[in-house]
Amino acid sequence: MSKNLPRTLVAEQAFVHDQLAPRTTVDRSFELPKGFYFATVGLYLGFLAVMAAGLSTPGLILPMVIFAFSILAGFALPVIWARLAPEASQKAPKSWGALVRNGIATATGRVAARDAAVQVLILPVLVFVWGVTAVTIVGSVMG
Repeated sequence: MSKNLPRTLVAEQAFVHDQLAPRTTVDRSFELPKGFYFATVGLYLGFLAVMAAGLSTPGLILPMVIFAFSILAGFALPVIWARLAPEASQKAPKSWGALVRNGIATATGRVAARDAAVQVLILPVLVFVWGVTAVTIVGSVMG
């Protein structure tokens, strides 16, 4: 339960600091070139386009619109979040040249640009290829 403590008791027990604690610096840039994000969104939307073209039925219009909206929102909201109250010390997204030159720091150490591209784009590429494969199989069976 909460209890009303007199100011003198609190002053005796509390640690009093002369200055406020420094604010935590937050870097919201993710440091990756913008092309990675555009490629990821493009591959996910490409998957939806392949599925919509290959399996076009009127019943899939609404789910495809919802999926497309979810993908766009899933990438637009972090962009908005990254631009909220940008601090002067916040890093700008790396250019492709800077990524090739310096690589990028991950939890397991520095990663070269090629390896970073593979790590970021492997899932979207696999999802897109999966969609092409599924539509190809359906097309060959339905003939």
